[in-house]
Amino acid sequence: MTNVLTEREISSYRERGYHFPTEVLSEREVAEFRGKLEEYEARTGGPIKGEMRHRSHVLFTWINDMVRHPKILDAVEDVIGPDILCWNTSFFIKEARDPGFVSWHQDATYWGLSSSDVITAWVAMSPANKISGCMKFVPGTHLSQVEHEDTFDKNNLLTRGQEIAVKVDENNAVFVELKPGQASLHHVLLFHGSEPNNSDDRRIGLAIRYIPTRLKQAVGQKDWATLVRGKDEYKHFEPEHVPKRDLEPEALAFHKAVTEEQLRVLYRGTGKTEYRA
Repeated sequence: MTNVLTEREISSYRERGYHFPTEVLSEREVAEFRGKLEEYEARTGGPIKGEMRHRSHVLFTWINDMVRHPKILDAVEDVIGPDILCWNTSFFIKEARDPGFVSWHQDATYWGLSSSDVITAWVAMSPANKISGCMKFVPGTHLSQVEHEDTFDKNNLLTRGQEIAVKVDENNAVFVELKPGQASLHHVLLFHGSEPNNSDDRRIGLAIRYIPTRLKQAVGQKDWATLVRGKDEYKHFEPEHVPKRDLEPEALAFHKAVTEEQLRVLYRGTGKTEYRA
């Protein structure tokens, strides 16, 4: 029995490394979530930036709600099974007419996890299409890790500006066009990237990283995750803070400590110590 995906869709995911679209948020829900993000940005004087874009589910109650959303978890369970940890969240936001882009890369390259059995649910909070710089995938490229090079390009939304060091055939790219409230699912090793936003609206996406409970951190000294479905019999990850209200002091202190450890893993060998603004 499956929850959301058909057996054919699951088979296709395993063969191609992705599935989209999946209907996960109602029109009301996605408007509410975007509204909360932009209320925060209005209070702080500009787009959410730096470390606040990452592991945001421990800071904001509404993102904590989103990573536990039954429709998202139903789709994820169909792929990785019933015992699920939320390992991380990251906002990928491109302002209107912004040069920001994401180079071709594989997510797993610098994460330090013990297995590539990791799935990203990328939730669209605004239209994601060719004009606004939606993601693009290369089908079937999730079967092995390839070499990457760091660029630290100022317009690259990735932490290290990392890009695949082998030639990528753009002719094979599939554009991941999503309406607000839809999500795509992709494997941690799938080649993917995106172009700048040439539209008059922001392109807002939240990438939620889910892992089976059997995984562990293989590079860092320790790591944290939140059990969002099923049971965790392995206890490889420390439990994360669960916010009772947005930006409470305990959450900010926890987030700072975890971010420092995560940056040691993400930026190992570079001398970098903080997320770019």
